[in-house]
Amino acid sequence: IGLRGLINLGNTCFMNCIVQALTHTPLLRDFFLSDRHKCEMQSPSSCLVCEMSTLFQEFYSGHRSPHIPYRLLHLVWTHARHLAGYEQQDAHEFLIAALDVLHRHCKGDDNGKKANNPNHCNCIIDQIFTGGLQSDVTCQVCHGVSTTIDPFWDISLDLPGSSTPFWPLSPGSDGSVVNGESHVSGTTTLTDCLRRFTRPEHLGSSAKIKCSGCHSYQESTKQLTMKKLPIVACFHLKRFEHSAKLRRKITTYVSFPLELDMTPFMASSKESRMNGQYQQPTDSLNNDNKYSLFAVVNHQGTLESGHYTSFIRQHKDQWFKCDDAIITKASIKDVLDSEGYLLFYHKQFLEYE
Repeated sequence: IGLRGLINLGNTCFMNCIVQALTHTPLLRDFFLSDRHKCEMQSPSSCLVCEMSTLFQEFYSGHRSPHIPYRLLHLVWTHARHLAGYEQQDAHEFLIAALDVLHRHCKGDDNGKKANNPNHCNCIIDQIFTGGLQSDVTCQVCHGVSTTIDPFWDISLDLPGSSTPFWPLSPGSDGSVVNGESHVSGTTTLTDCLRRFTRPEHLGSSAKIKCSGCHSYQESTKQLTMKKLPIVACFHLKRFEHSAKLRRKITTYVSFPLELDMTPFMASSKESRMNGQYQQPTDSLNNDNKYSLFAVVNHQGTLESGHYTSFIRQHKDQWFKCDDAIITKASIKDVLDSEGYLLFYHKQFLEYE
């Protein structure tokens, strides 16, 4: 139950793979299957949350025939006009647009008037997907720190092979194991990408910021860390490069683990390191930051012509490949050997099996 193919309505594999990931998100499934959505929209027929609720009922009804998601497609076209039409779209862009519309419709929409500040929203989308990203800008003269915290639904990570210079590989690249990822020499891991994402970055003389301590424009460094972790962490590997000079797909293999510990990337870890108190926390204290992989979206092909599929985890270790209407059993090796475009991790202590 819960395994159901989706008919491709033209070029809609980008939508189908995200629907598979969302319908296999444990807390979202529990929310919709226990009928907890109370529609606040003036016309429920245009409510994307109502349609998702119907979709979950369809998925978990026990029917085996592929579902035709034409109403979902129509609603997405209506509420996210940049995705309208039958040409291929980006699965990541679809995910963010879908979460945005779901978030607005949970709040009764009103053109999102009440929904402009996701910080003060307690809808099911924000409960599950919203984290807090801390940005610390440090003045190079007085060492004063200016901190802001912004909500996020996903984290986009640069890859080696892009035109953005990539940081040297992690200390584990000598063949040791970091975060459950065994390093084959030269292989980039998800931890490497996260380490690069959270490293201090010198902003340079062309990007001076007015320091509140010095009361003048100074050079500074900026560092991102996680202030609050979401229940579901979605990592977007930036495989599609669109710059002034070139448009291309980056096919660099990135090794990602079944289990991920986000502790090293937390703002609290950075603070305790700066105070000289940082020790690798023992497992028992630290379960809040541990995640399990439950869905992977892949893209085969080129920038111009490609196809999206997804792997989803049904139980603790049962994996399936979803290729539009066709669902086949997959091994853990199939999942971990895949290229990876969007990686979905769920907090371990909140998973219901």
